[in-house]
Amino acid sequence: MKRLRIATRGSALALSQSGEMAQRISAALDCETELVVIRTTGDRIQNQSLAKIGGKGLFIKEIEEALLAGAADIAVHSAKDLPAKTAPGCALAAFPERADPRDALVAPGATATVATLRAGARIGTGSVRRSSQLLMTRPDLTIVPIRGNVDTRIQRIADDGLDAVILACAGLDRLGRSDVICERIDPAHLLPAVAQGTLALETRSDDPLREALAAITDPVATATLTAERAFLARLEGDCSVPLAAFAEVDGDRLSLRGLVASLDGCAVAKAAETGTVADAAMLGEAVADAVLGSGGAEILAALESSA
Repeated sequence: MKRLRIATRGSALALSQSGEMAQRISAALDCETELVVIRTTGDRIQNQSLAKIGGKGLFIKEIEEALLAGAADIAVHSAKDLPAKTAPGCALAAFPERADPRDALVAPGATATVATLRAGARIGTGSVRRSSQLLMTRPDLTIVPIRGNVDTRIQRIADDGLDAVILACAGLDRLGRSDVICERIDPAHLLPAVAQGTLALETRSDDPLREALAAITDPVATATLTAERAFLARLEGDCSVPLAAFAEVDGDRLSLRGLVASLDGCAVAKAAETGTVADAAMLGEAVADAVLGSGGAEILAALESSA
C-alpha cells in the first residue's frame, strides 16, 4: 500500500491525536503514513467567537478541501468539531475508542469544583453550551469568552485573573495534562457536546480506504456518535446554539440524553430515551423530537430571532 497522507490541524492537541491515529493506521493497514498539517480558517481567526465567523465547520473546511483535491488521503478530526453534514464527496470512515467525554474544571485550587467557586466567580469558556448550563445552576457566575489552544486558555487564568476555565477532559488527557483537572464534571450537571471525546477519521466517499479503516473502528464509539449526531442533525444545530447530547452503551442497550437551552440558561428543554444500539440513529432523532416538543422549538425560534 502507498504511503498514506493524514491531514490534520497544527495545534499540539491535533498533532497528538493525529500522531496516535497514524501509528494505529500504519499497524492496521501495514503501510507508512505522514502527517499533512493544514491551517484552517478557525485556527487563523482567534479574536472572534465561532458563532460570529461561521461556526465550528471552519475547523474542517480546508481539511476536507485537501481530501477532495487529493492532497491527503485521510483526515483526523475531533468529532465534536464536525458540523451535522460532511462535505459532498467526503465520508466519515472510522471512530476509535472514545476518551473521557466529560468537561473539566481547571482552577488554581486543586480541590475546586463548580459548586465551590466563590460567588460571582469569573469562568472562561468559548462555548455557549457550557456557559448556558453553568448559568442554570450558578446564575451568579460571570462568563468570560475565551478561545485559543489548551495552553493559551489555561494561561488566561493567570493573565486575566479568572477563577477557572472549562476545557474537555479528553483533550487534557491526550496532552498529558490531566494533572490540571480539578473536577471532571458529572454529565448530570454539564451535559457534554455532541461526540465530545471521540475522534473521527474521514476519507473521500469513493476511496476504498473508507472500508479498510473499519479495522480501527470501535463499535461503542460508533453507536454513541451515531445517536448524538442524529440528535444534532434533527435540530440543525451549530455552535451558536446551546445544545448537548450524551449517549451511553450498556450491552446492546443505548441511552441518550439531550437538551437545548437559552443563552442565559433560564430556559431549557430536556429529554432522554433508551433503545437498542442498532437503532442509534432513530434514538437520536426521537430524543431531538422530544426536546422540540417540550419547549425546544420555542427556544430555537427565540435564538434565531435574536441572532
